[in-house]
Amino acid sequence: MSLLDGLQGLSSAEDFFTFLGVPYEPTVVHVARLHIMRRMGQYLRGSEVEGALEAADDEALFALCRDHLTQAYEDFVGSSPIEERVFKVHKDAVLPKPEPNQPFVPLTALTGQTLSAGE
Repeated sequence: MSLLDGLQGLSSAEDFFTFLGVPYEPTVVHVARLHIMRRMGQYLRGSEVEGALEAADDEALFALCRDHLTQAYEDFVGSSPIEERVFKVHKDAVLPKPEPNQPFVPLTALTGQTLSAGE
């Protein structure tokens, strides 16, 4: 069985930690499991861009996945999901808010009168 087949059979963050042999604190994973897995994916995409995934055999790929999971986990040991801002909703929360549109209501709409030129 290849490494990718093994990874595809995993269904929880804890399964990934166990499969890759990464020690973890259950309380950290319980709070930030989606964030950790998303961050690991971001790190793997970065490795893919650098060409590390294509050139790797199963052993090197296993080490790369383990290292990226460890790195992603460590990101959340000393920080919170909100501080790390992995997901768009957290990133958008700190963006400057645009000024709301101030609707223009002409005076004539309020009074029902029209002004002619020269008044």
